[in-house]
Amino acid sequence: MRWNRRIAIWSIVIVVVLACIAGGIAIWALGGGKPRVSPRCRVDIGSSHYAMDLDQAANATTIAAVGKQLGLPDHAVTVALATALQESNLHNLSYGDRDSLGLFQQRPSQGWGTRAQILDPRTSSAAFFRALARVPGWQTMTVTDAAQAVQHSNASQAYAVWAPMARSIAIATTGEVPAGLACQFAVSHSQLPPESPQSALTEAFGRSTLNVPVASARGWTIASWLVGHAEEYRITSVRYAGRQWTPDGTWSAFRTADTGVGITQATPT
Repeated sequence: MRWNRRIAIWSIVIVVVLACIAGGIAIWALGGGKPRVSPRCRVDIGSSHYAMDLDQAANATTIAAVGKQLGLPDHAVTVALATALQESNLHNLSYGDRDSLGLFQQRPSQGWGTRAQILDPRTSSAAFFRALARVPGWQTMTVTDAAQAVQHSNASQAYAVWAPMARSIAIATTGEVPAGLACQFAVSHSQLPPESPQSALTEAFGRSTLNVPVASARGWTIASWLVGHAEEYRITSVRYAGRQWTPDGTWSAFRTADTGVGITQATPT
């Protein structure tokens, strides 16, 4: 009886192991022969490392692009990012306290715009930056004081918690440090060609941005925006200043004579 029981136990173990192996093979096959990639982004600035999801990265790079398009210093981007981290965790929320909405939890009833305008990350970011620019002396204020001067929050010191992360994200997305933002995801396959990001780039940066000579900081701001929006536009590489990003989440050396930002998108299957 004891021997039969042992045989039964080992039989169950073998069946479970074989089932796991078969499941792993199935997942491998469904992924096109490649292990599935967990979508995520990261900011690496010196010894500081922060993780974000793809949605947060897309919103962060939009905020940075709008701030730079308006000609504001990087401190303004840090203030905006800290505010959005506190108010929405960098997600474009369709709800909030009373009629608060969006990245910055702006309220239509308080003159921030219509519901549709507030839920547009580019428009809501521009509204935040315009409000910040009207604050006397904001350039020399701490992140917390500048954010509070715009938001008038009941938790006035809450923005301070996010200041270090916001500063690192701002450094990565405004070109202060090259290749500071990297995202990884599995590129989706489709029979249709991917949408070009050119129209969105023009809206975000004000003029044509791809394959034209650009200054270093601007080039890295554009490159970061493309990385942050790469999944949406099925971008398979971003190239600038001798570096190339790919969806495995890495930047590597890349030889090119181009002085502009270049991309490659997925080909239809």
